[in-house]
Amino acid sequence: MFTRITETSAPLVISRQGQFPAVTISFNLAPGGSLGDAVDAIRRVTQELGFPGSIRGGFQGAAQAFQTSLENEPWLILAALITVYIVLGILYESYVHPLTILSTLPSAGVGALLALMLFRMEFSVIALIGIILLIGIVKKNAIMMIDFALDAERNDRKSPEEAIYESGLLRFRPIMMTTMAALLGALPLAMGSGVGSELRRPLGVSIVGGLLLSQLLTLYTTPVVYLALDRLASRFRRSPSHLSSGAALPAGQP
Repeated sequence: MFTRITETSAPLVISRQGQFPAVTISFNLAPGGSLGDAVDAIRRVTQELGFPGSIRGGFQGAAQAFQTSLENEPWLILAALITVYIVLGILYESYVHPLTILSTLPSAGVGALLALMLFRMEFSVIALIGIILLIGIVKKNAIMMIDFALDAERNDRKSPEEAIYESGLLRFRPIMMTTMAALLGALPLAMGSGVGSELRRPLGVSIVGGLLLSQLLTLYTTPVVYLALDRLASRFRRSPSHLSSGAALPAGQP
């Protein structure tokens, strides 16, 4: 006897992924639920079930795109900051003054996160886009102040204290005008309703929250950081001159 024929139930189609049999289980979000919460719940249940090593689970579709975006978020923000630093360093021909401008960004990020927490919104990819937009919007406050202060130091021969004080007085109105224009432009996104508003609202809330907090803080912190870094840079510039003058002293003298 070479063969044996039996009748049994079998699937009509066997799906495969990477040459391995695969089963797709779909899920929908509960009303008011977020994709991040659903992904965390599925991971927790998978660990509790204790699947053998031969069975492996993974996400596809929107859930996979969500995971990929979360993994790339820190690198995306770091790349944006490095790009801004390089551009500002070339513009001002300095390693220090770009740090003064970038010092305004933490307050914008904290403001965006606080606004999202206040309105109970998830830190989604759209909210991340809002924070990246804040990098370009918020740093212009410090750029207007520092650009004017450097021009006053180099051309008018003013001290750093006088230059940044005059810069704060003369640049206050344009800073407020540009900030209010950006803030009022983001309000319709934050307060809008209708089809697709749940996608646009985190973008507007993050922009409005970041602009409000950064505007309150950067007008005070930017001059302080500017003077502190200028003194630090001056200290490093004076150190080589002290060493060279000490080496030029005759032998036998202190």
